[in-house]
Amino acid sequence: MRIGMHNWMRPESLEVTLKRLHDLGFGGIEIMGEPRKYDLNEVRRLLDHYQIECYGSVSVMAGGRDLIHADPYIREASIQFAKECVDLAAGLGGNMMTLVPSEVGKIVPMADAETEWQWAIESIREVVDYAAKAHIRVGLEPINRLETNFINRHDQALRLADDVDRENVGVTLDVFHLNIEEVDLYQAIRNTGSRLVDIHIADNNRFPPGQGALDWVKIIATLKEIDYQGWLTGEFVVPTDRTPLAHKEDVSGANLSEAEMKFIRDHGSDYMSDATYTKYVAATIEHLRASGA
Repeated sequence: MRIGMHNWMRPESLEVTLKRLHDLGFGGIEIMGEPRKYDLNEVRRLLDHYQIECYGSVSVMAGGRDLIHADPYIREASIQFAKECVDLAAGLGGNMMTLVPSEVGKIVPMADAETEWQWAIESIREVVDYAAKAHIRVGLEPINRLETNFINRHDQALRLADDVDRENVGVTLDVFHLNIEEVDLYQAIRNTGSRLVDIHIADNNRFPPGQGALDWVKIIATLKEIDYQGWLTGEFVVPTDRTPLAHKEDVSGANLSEAEMKFIRDHGSDYMSDATYTKYVAATIEHLRASGA
């Protein structure tokens, strides 16, 4: 197993991200699914320079992006966005894409369950068929009930993949979400088996692995048990502490837009210094290696 990270959790230049990953021994990145943000030629240059592999992309389902929205025009626009995420991954030499089917933060349904399920099948099938032409495997990601009312568990994601009925669709698991929703997160990994496209890594409190209550030695051993050959993708989102217990640091020099700050805070986190963020990134790879990855 190789160790990579997302970059959506940190508003900074891609070059700063890639240099940090290179310096700390990471091998790859699952790039933030904002395709129109990147110049592919420049990204390829940076990847080559810092010797980081872009193995895929992850859909950023914010701002009304929703494959099961009641408005067909929004579904069509969301399908187009997902296809552009496929193009981003393929254009950077990747072979996979993580797809969350509905808008993150939307927990109220817009139709009956059967109708939404059919919308999901139709929308995802169009994306997956498009991805097949670029040799991209799509992993459907279940996330916890506080972030979506749609699919929350591995068995639901597997059933959706079954109903999409395409060879290049599987499941992406996230250990943070597994810990909330699954009766047995280890069995969820075993049940997903060879259909596991990618696994996102954070502890039960969404800190880096080793800074919560999860047994990472057992998690890595379970992944080896199913012969998982993919990436371990770091995705910690350190929660904000607004109490007197908080570690205070000066981030007055941060030059973030209002939208960037809102995005971070909507995920329960906040901006932190480069030194603090780098410490968490280093803790991710160090603990995974110590746990047998």
